Amino acid sequence: MTSTARDAALHADAGRPSRREQILQAAAQLFAERGSRAVGVDDVGAAVGVTGPAIYRHFASKDAMLAEMLLRISEHLLAGGTDRVAGTEDDPAEQLRALIAFHVDFALDNPALITVQDRDLGSLTDADAAQVRRLQRRYVEVWVGVLARLHPGADAAACRAKAHAVFGLINSTPHSAGRLGRPAMARLLADMAWAAATA
Repeated sequence: MTSTARDAALHADAGRPSRREQILQAAAQLFAERGSRAVGVDDVGAAVGVTGPAIYRHFASKDAMLAEMLLRISEHLLAGGTDRVAGTEDDPAEQLRALIAFHVDFALDNPALITVQDRDLGSLTDADAAQVRRLQRRYVEVWVGVLARLHPGADAAACRAKAHAVFGLINSTPHSAGRLGRPAMARLLADMAWAAATA
């Protein structure tokens, strides 16, 4: 899989990314491999074929790159999850399948971003981290609403715990995605996520 496909959540046109998008993709891969603190602006510039100072035409700092990529993926997940459940409120099973398929696609396309999110969220400014967490909580609540309709006897705390457990399973792609071809891995993750969410 190319880095463009792998980091598709960073931009709308995965086939023709702008220089800004290329920088974000390269930064995501480098941050995933080394950690954001170990990567310099010159490293990111070299990865996209420009000098380090040229990066400053697009981003004020390395921290600004990190903030934008984590905010974007949080916005992407919230918008995508909300779209998947719209118009099917009377069928929570269908909603859950749609959410699982959406999140599996995201996880398979973006293992580098998952690694960066897990490891480098704490490197954001307090304001940026708070905004990311607000978006993430809203995405979790999309899942909680569906799980609560699917399991009327479960309380919100149990549904929230179940949603986080399913995310952990699906977001294992940085460690598991290369073990099978994409279609087989997508089916495996979807089947396991469905079993966990409906247990």
